[in-house]
Amino acid sequence: MPPARQLLRPLHHKRWQYAALAHEHYFIGVAVVDAGWVSSAFAYLFDRRQRTLLASFSADGLPLLATRMENRAFGDATFQRGKQRIAFRRADNRLELTINTDALKLAAHLALPMPEQTLAVIAPANWQAHATHKSSALAVSGFAECAGQRLSLDGAIASLDASNGLLARETSWRWASAHSPALGFNLQAGYMGDAENAIWLDGELLAVGPAHFRYDAAKPLAPWHIHTDDGAVDLQFYPEGARGENKDLFIAASRYIQPIGTFTGTLIHPDSGRAHTVSQLVGVTEDHYAKW
Repeated sequence: MPPARQLLRPLHHKRWQYAALAHEHYFIGVAVVDAGWVSSAFAYLFDRRQRTLLASFSADGLPLLATRMENRAFGDATFQRGKQRIAFRRADNRLELTINTDALKLAAHLALPMPEQTLAVIAPANWQAHATHKSSALAVSGFAECAGQRLSLDGAIASLDASNGLLARETSWRWASAHSPALGFNLQAGYMGDAENAIWLDGELLAVGPAHFRYDAAKPLAPWHIHTDDGAVDLQFYPEGARGENKDLFIAASRYIQPIGTFTGTLIHPDSGRAHTVSQLVGVTEDHYAKW
């Protein structure tokens, strides 16, 4: 590696741990991020019945001070700023997630995925290389509290995303993810190319081709069409609402929107050709640009 790249390497090192909890009545998204230049965290709860955010927390902090994060996938990750705290803690065969913020409180146990059902990818990215680990549908237990309500996590489906790598100063992507015990998918167009595009069918993890996201960036709550070149994925996404954020911290910036909604369409087994129907599967899409 050239000396200049070696000096810049710590600033290009990006790590994050993300969890999604999808339920018939709500959707929860939470992440801890170490972006080299800056660290951040967010947590939100979207009420699917009212189609509104009941709770939303977001904060930034200094790297190495606000955030502590293990390099192993699905390991410990903590963000703390004052009394606001988000923490993932690895404990045997589960990940313990706690959120203690003014907007949202949560205590949950997430079952860790089996190795054979974990998407694990290392691939060239837009600066050097990036690794990601993503789970299929996971069991979850616990509760969340916000807006004067206490919500049981019984019946929710969890999924995890642990990413770690060396990315360019400017990085952008489109992403879609949704899971049930019978099927699920992770699709991305951007810095990783098609390396992390995969579907889960009856517990089997299968690679699929490059993904295309057809949507109106000016109207992200209009329906999306997502498909892959190999015909394995053909989905319509119907947003119910979204969480978005635009940040400019001078040395870093982020613009993204993450619509929450349902997917309908077809997943086809790449080898057998068997079609699996997707019907109102709860999940998210994302359009993200980062300068970090």
